[in-house]
Amino acid sequence: MTDDHPSEHPGTAEVPADDTPSPEGGDSISRTVTIPPDIQMVTLLGPRDELLRTMERAFPRVELHVRGNEFRAQGPSADVAIVEELLGELLTIIDAGHPLNRDAVERSIGMLQAKTRERPADVLTMNIVSSRGRTIRPKTLGQKQYVDAIDSNTVVFGIGPAGTGKTYLAMAKAVAALQAKEVNRIILTRPAVEAGERLGFLPGTLNDKIDPYLRPLYDALHDMIDPDSIPRLMAAGTIEVAPLAYMRGRAQPLDAKVLTPEGFREIGSLAVGDLVIGSDGSPTPVLGVFPQGRKPIFRVSAQDGSSTLCCGEHLWTVRTASDKRRGTQRTLQTQDMIGHERAAHAHRFELPVVAPVNLPEADVPLDPYVLGLLLGDGSRATLANPVAAGAVVNASAGGSLDPSPAPGDAPDRVPQAYLLNSLSVRHALLQGLLDSEAGHVRGEAGTTSIEVRSGSAGLRDDVVELVRSLGGVADTGSDHDAYVVDLRLPAGLEPFRLERKRVKYAQGEPGRPMRFVHAIEPAGEAETVCIQVAAADSLYVTDDFLVTHNTLNDSFIILDEAQNTSAEQMKMFLTRLGFGSRMVVTGDTTQVDLPSGTTSGLRVVQQILGDVEDVHFAHLKAQDVVRHRLVSEIVEAYGRWDAKQEKGAPGQHSQHGQRGPQGPSGRRPQGER
Repeated sequence: MTDDHPSEHPGTAEVPADDTPSPEGGDSISRTVTIPPDIQMVTLLGPRDELLRTMERAFPRVELHVRGNEFRAQGPSADVAIVEELLGELLTIIDAGHPLNRDAVERSIGMLQAKTRERPADVLTMNIVSSRGRTIRPKTLGQKQYVDAIDSNTVVFGIGPAGTGKTYLAMAKAVAALQAKEVNRIILTRPAVEAGERLGFLPGTLNDKIDPYLRPLYDALHDMIDPDSIPRLMAAGTIEVAPLAYMRGRAQPLDAKVLTPEGFREIGSLAVGDLVIGSDGSPTPVLGVFPQGRKPIFRVSAQDGSSTLCCGEHLWTVRTASDKRRGTQRTLQTQDMIGHERAAHAHRFELPVVAPVNLPEADVPLDPYVLGLLLGDGSRATLANPVAAGAVVNASAGGSLDPSPAPGDAPDRVPQAYLLNSLSVRHALLQGLLDSEAGHVRGEAGTTSIEVRSGSAGLRDDVVELVRSLGGVADTGSDHDAYVVDLRLPAGLEPFRLERKRVKYAQGEPGRPMRFVHAIEPAGEAETVCIQVAAADSLYVTDDFLVTHNTLNDSFIILDEAQNTSAEQMKMFLTRLGFGSRMVVTGDTTQVDLPSGTTSGLRVVQQILGDVEDVHFAHLKAQDVVRHRLVSEIVEAYGRWDAKQEKGAPGQHSQHGQRGPQGPSGRRPQGER
């Protein structure tokens, strides 16, 4: 600051120059800063001048004098210039409403002496999230750079010693993103390595087993969110806290079916690059296939009789009554819904219904509308239908149909060539069925529905599959000697060509297709696998045209203690990244607790993803430790000791990467007492 230029920092006054020789000789100057009258000097100097003494210790060659609201510094020009800048930064922090303490002053001095690009005031006044009168913000330059990296990258690795705020700041950013509606969910996970992740062998419920390993995450969460709202958010699936072993298990048995453009295939037969059908009815490629081992299996059934098998951690996108009112949805694990399937005698969880499925068109031997008529009537009654008669004439002109079929000649099943054909072929087939004597419109006013009656159980099953492939739902029943299919179709899909049926159907309000979780029951154990698909919503179609998924969309996902993941676990976690999601992975590569011979996934991933765009590695140092000041000194001391050990005599092995002399397992070697 010079005589002719006012300070750039708010609250400082012009400083007159007073270049006087230093008592010690050399280039010495004197500067005086006038503190604005609205700033109480105690906020700048601290109680009992604690902060003033902190400045004096940092600048032993500078004489600091305070009289009234004037702050005078005299000494070497370089040091005095830093003191001037320091006062401006501290006044900016005070002006922003943040109290000063010794730690803030020391860190500001360190940044100014290091000539960092970021101003101390920018670092120390950056608010992330506030809760119950407490604001969480970075306290060091390294922490601010880490937080900035989270803002500008999809995947961030925070690597550094304990106490540097890696996980705490990541959770604060997650809560801020949730509050700003940038994400819909927060997922917090860490490996329960102390139990070998074999949690099933521990006593108690699932929560009893995992709580000791996840307690640090819960504690941090309570600092940032109203504790009374946390159970509600967790019940809704908005916040999920789970060990890594449970996160990776979102899987289905190997023989569960997945819809592909060629029909249903077992999920265990799929490979990367194969096409499956997404929730929008269009093909989407498989991006990853991950075997999950043998797991307990549950059968999830819907109210329309559809069902599939999956593990307890498998994900479902659902809507409750409150979600409908708010126009939102939630993603829950299978085990989260067990015992909560109904609310006040009504189904609680509504499932999405697949859009009409787009399959490739193939040639068929008979007009699909005519085939539908024949399937529904099964006799010459088809010719009494004027629309049908024209279709029959057209079909017979092409040599594909006898215009006078005899009773009993009509088929009683839908050939696969029609069920696995284009949308237009399947739509025409259904219209033929519904225009026949088998199709009925129920309800004169209010809600109308459609029934198909048949004496063939096989035809009943084919109609159900046909309706579901067109984005509808179908409930089955029986009436005397007939099988009955009650169906609902999506808006815009005209069910009839016959005018009288179209008019009757239009007199009421057709109900929209809906599916609800009806029951979830144990179904033994099986080898399982999970897949990742490229669809924007990560959904795919499984058994009976149910819509489900495995990856995590619109989520903020944090993996803590990542140094205790294997390379395979790290890959599994990272490939769970869904659209609109962000990931933060935190850990300390000097604190690995994995069994001997297992490589830390956090160490390996730096070599694999170091050059990948939108992936950032933030390395926090001892100076970023924000616990007791001794912690930083302890970390630095151990760092020097590790470096010395690595340079030791040949054959001498460093303990770097292990938690003390007991080794990675935490147990003493045999024979040692």
